[in-house]
Amino acid sequence: MRVLEIAGLLGGTYEGDGERDIVAAAPLEAAGAAEIAFVGSGKARREAAASAAGCLVAPPDLELAGRTLIRVKNPRAAFAEAVRRLHPPAPRPRGIHPTAVVAESAQLGRDVSVAAYAVVGERCLVGEGCLIGPHCVLGDEVVIGAHSTLHARVTLYPRVNVGARAVIHSGAVLGADGFGYVFEDGRYTAFPQIGRLLVGDDVEIGANTTIDRAALGATVIEDGVKLDNLIHIGHNCRVGKHVVIAAQTGIAGGSVIEHHAVIGGQVGLGDNVTIQSGAVLGSKCGVLPGKIIKGGGIVYWGVPAKPLKEYLESLALMAKLPELRRAVKELQARLQGGG
Repeated sequence: MRVLEIAGLLGGTYEGDGERDIVAAAPLEAAGAAEIAFVGSGKARREAAASAAGCLVAPPDLELAGRTLIRVKNPRAAFAEAVRRLHPPAPRPRGIHPTAVVAESAQLGRDVSVAAYAVVGERCLVGEGCLIGPHCVLGDEVVIGAHSTLHARVTLYPRVNVGARAVIHSGAVLGADGFGYVFEDGRYTAFPQIGRLLVGDDVEIGANTTIDRAALGATVIEDGVKLDNLIHIGHNCRVGKHVVIAAQTGIAGGSVIEHHAVIGGQVGLGDNVTIQSGAVLGSKCGVLPGKIIKGGGIVYWGVPAKPLKEYLESLALMAKLPELRRAVKELQARLQGGG
């Protein structure tokens, strides 16, 4: 694809050789003459001149003479679109594999693919253009919106609803029972988990992530949520629109994460926590049960989570403890010597 064609697709302006043919996307430091890369961060800006890339997707203010550039406001987002154009996904298979088991009462939309050894339960509704990967299991009355993709070995328990254009990666388990028990007469017995799990449109769920159904009512994952690998979301949680959550985060039952919050890796939320919209929780934050984390772009860190400025002040004070300990010992020695 020529540079001028790529610029048109990205809504940018090009400089240099518009006729140059670009065949692939590559990292800035490894790209060759027939490849495109992007310049985003300060480090990339410093390294751009040394890159051998045939074309650079760059911000409007980058000064780089004698190079072929496509200038856009958001180089990373534009480069992602270029990658999609230059590296389109392989065509989806169509039809039902002979080894798949599809209940007679299930309804499959047009151009649905059900791969080898997948199971589609009674009264399932699968929208058009969906791909059900090998060894997936859809329990009874599962609903999947159009053009969604379930990679290999995804399990959807009965009555789970997934919206359109969802992507669910291998090993994810949606709709298992929540961790709810009643303690009586010296033993635990399970509280019936009869609720549902509702997943919105354009949601991506990472490999081996688990989301529990509600005990009563519904666990809800709203539109545009992006979940990394190895996340657990407990029963009766609500995750708002366009929330991003990184790997190994655990969220206890009844918690609410409002729209556009960002949750880092290995964060732990106790039960019935509220994370307000726009809050940012750094990696390994811990939030105690019932707490409310204020939003509006405030960044939190530590255990228990506190605003980043307070957290850094605490670290500075902690660093001074050895010095304070020595001063106290010296003072004690003087007092004892004087006595």
